[in-house]
Amino acid sequence: MAANPAAHDQDPAQVRTARMPRSARRKQLLLAAREVFVAQGYHAAAMDDIAERAGVSKPVLYQHFPGKLDLYLALLETHASELLQRIRDAMADTTDNAVRVHNAVSAYFDYVDSEGEAFRLVFETDLRNEPSVRGLVDVMSSQINDAITDTIAADTGLTRERARLLSVGLTGMSEITARWWLDNDRLLPKTEAVHLVESLAWRGISNFPLVEHVTGPDLPARGSGGTG
Repeated sequence: MAANPAAHDQDPAQVRTARMPRSARRKQLLLAAREVFVAQGYHAAAMDDIAERAGVSKPVLYQHFPGKLDLYLALLETHASELLQRIRDAMADTTDNAVRVHNAVSAYFDYVDSEGEAFRLVFETDLRNEPSVRGLVDVMSSQINDAITDTIAADTGLTRERARLLSVGLTGMSEITARWWLDNDRLLPKTEAVHLVESLAWRGISNFPLVEHVTGPDLPARGSGGTG
């Protein structure tokens, strides 16, 4: 059978595009975009660079993402969702509150250890003043704090406002220390770094007794025992 002459005129990238499922292509493009954004920053990165890194034509890239901001938001949402799931899993994995604190702190350290550059895209983006980016990061932070707030409120009987404050404190401490550890070339073994931070957090949180031992409507008595 004679070969189809038109096949020789097709761009190889377009041939590959036709054979790759849409979800796989999207994943490929996001990976290429992350590499370019990390290397160049958002403002210096160009769609041409991303298409070239992915090995596709610009029309193929635009089929999936109409513009650079759309691509950045999709990438940001992917990594924000991953961190959120890590935190939710940390809360659901056990009913032991000491382990929950360990898991929450570990979630941040594990994330920056395995996805350091992606972590910077989420928490150190140079697009914080862009409303859509700021809104997405704020929603992610709120959802993370919701997951921890629910657990603290259920276990201690604290009002939601007080539980929320503790949640923000725990996540803020975990995020900042994990970022500092990453930025300082992982100067301590990760297990030791996590242990130090969780010990600091637990010594404070453990002073709030379980709900059945709460003294008064909201707060524990001074000198009360830990949650154990």
